[in-house]
Formats: sequence, structure tokens, C-alpha cells
Amino acid sequence: MKNTSPLGEYGVWRHAEGLFPDLAAAIERLGYGTLWVGVSPPADLELAERLLDATERIIVATGVVNIWAADAEAIAASYRRLEERYPGRFLLGVGVGHPEMAGDRYRRPYSALVEYLDVLDREGVPVNRRVLAALGPKVLTLSAARAAGAHPYLTTPEHTRSARETLGSDALLAPQQKVVLSTDVDAARAIARATVANPYLKRRNYRANLERTGFAAEELDSDGTDRVVDALVAHGDADHLAGRLRDHRAAGADHVAVQALPVQDDPLPTLGALAAALGLC
Repeated sequence: MKNTSPLGEYGVWRHAEGLFPDLAAAIERLGYGTLWVGVSPPADLELAERLLDATERIIVATGVVNIWAADAEAIAASYRRLEERYPGRFLLGVGVGHPEMAGDRYRRPYSALVEYLDVLDREGVPVNRRVLAALGPKVLTLSAARAAGAHPYLTTPEHTRSARETLGSDALLAPQQKVVLSTDVDAARAIARATVANPYLKRRNYRANLERTGFAAEELDSDGTDRVVDALVAHGDADHLAGRLRDHRAAGADHVAVQALPVQDDPLPTLGALAAALGLC
């Protein structure tokens, strides 16, 4: 397992609406290296700025800015502002998101992403300070060529192993992993299934990636089989959850971003128990 990433071995992924400065400070105290702002924050990146202001060392990353929703020039201006105020502590994650979110602006997503990166280049956002949301081989390859690396979402350690082979040894690989801290299998699966079935198992990019990973199409229907749910959301005690994160690391991840479920709950009990199991604090 490598430990060369400035992001640290483990971080926290959370929806933007559930992130607050005091929570960011608490996550930093637990020993996590990076805080990922999920679900396409606005181009002004004001939330990232507030989180950086409330902390001292943790890196704040976007996981990810949706290219259909945020103008590339505006994002670049926000990046420059954050870099000036908090040198080296902000990582820009961008991605094509879902066609359903693009509306009448939708066109070929790969071409649109390349054009977005071209603007970031012109506007002075360094290649090594951005990552791409990537699942399939084509965008993973682009992540190695035009960014520091990739931030895959809703994946398994098996995908991490394949992604590392595609990226090569030098690019950053930082997958996200959902967890439920509960040894009640039925209750944990209910929480997990409610989170992944809608919308993710209904969106073609995630379905296509899961089929590439080895799941049959029928396993993804009707809210997903137990095998699918268990593969996408780790559940159990803190030691078991830590083991799943280490599985990603053993498969080639430089960094793993953990998302505590249910999303509406205070994440600190889960993150605290997991930090202890991982030896972060």
C-alpha cells in the first residue's frame, strides 16, 4: 500500500448541505487528511472557503464540481482565490455528472470534459491540483493525462484494482466508499439499499460500470440484490469497515474517502470509531 498522497490515506466525503465549519474542524481533529465536498457545489466555492477557514491543515476537495452546472472560467477564478488564501490546501475535482442534470446543454460528455479542462489550462489551474470523476477506462486514462488522477464514486475494491491498472503507477487514485456502522445486517442493508438504489442503480453510467465490474444487469434491477448492496456499502463494526477501506488501499488506492450513512445523521460517531480502528487518532 502506497502512502505518498498529500491527501493522506483516508478522508471524509459528505454532501455539501451536511457540511459545516465546526464539523470540518472535528473531522480534522480525528486525523482524516481530506474533506470532500460532495454533489457539485456552486462555482463560487464559498463553502470550501468556509471549511478551509475553520481548519488548519486538512485538504478540502470537491467531489465533484459538475461541468454542466459550473462555468469553467468561474471555477478557475474560485480556485485562484482559494489557492492564494490557503496555499496547497484545495483540490479541484470535476466531472461530467449525469446527462439528466445537463438539460438542453447536454452534448458528448467526453468532449465536453476535454473542453472544460482546456479552459482550466488556459485559466491557470495546474494539472496536479485537479482530479476527475472517473469510472470507465476512457476517462480514467484522461485522468492520468490531464489531471493528478481520479476520484471514482460508488465503486468496489475490484474496481480500484482495475482502475490502478488503467491509470498506471503514478496517478492519484482516490475512490469513495459508503459505510454503515451497524452489526444488524437487515437494518444496515435497508439503509444501504435506500442510498444506492435511487438514484445510482437507475443511472446508466453507474450501471454500466457495475456491469464492467462483474455484476449482471438483473442484479442491479429492483433496488439491487444483497450482493450488490453489500459490495457497494460496507456495514458492520468499526474493524470490519476499516478492513474494507484497507481493501481499497491494498488494491492500489492512494487515498479512500469514506461516506458515513445514513446521510442525514451526525457522522461523527461513525467517523470517530472508524478513525480509531484505522489508527488515525
